Amino acid sequence: MDFEQADALNQAVRLLSLRHRARTAALLAPLGLHPGQEALLLELARTGPRIQAQLSEALGCEPPSVTLMARKLEAAGHIRRTPDPSDKRASVVELTDSGAELTDRVKDLWCALAEETVAGLPAATVAELPGLLGTLTGNVDTRRGRQPGGGREDA
Repeated sequence: MDFEQADALNQAVRLLSLRHRARTAALLAPLGLHPGQEALLLELARTGPRIQAQLSEALGCEPPSVTLMARKLEAAGHIRRTPDPSDKRASVVELTDSGAELTDRVKDLWCALAEETVAGLPAATVAELPGLLGTLTGNVDTRRGRQPGGGREDA
């Protein structure tokens, strides 16, 4: 790939990421949420109670970030954290009734944001996007030990 094509691709991904996050923040603000907190709520709604380490892995973020989000959501009454019966060092995180209600509102917002994001694209393209974006994410996932140019650190 030449520089012009690489630059166009990297700029497009960067701008999409920045603008999607900004739009997400604007939509979440009236709900009293910040970007990332909605992902934690949605993960708990999908899976049920989880320990914070599992949430960190599922959300693809560092444990201190999950701890901070959990503290804020717990203070707002949207989640409950209790000691894990099998490991007192770990906390089990679960939605409260308030959190479940808020998650329903987040799901509506999430649908509206997705529709806004793909407006004007053919349905077939929209159907392919999650797979394509998942591949792109995997390609740049630093947790996999990839190096620029496609090599692997552990190869």
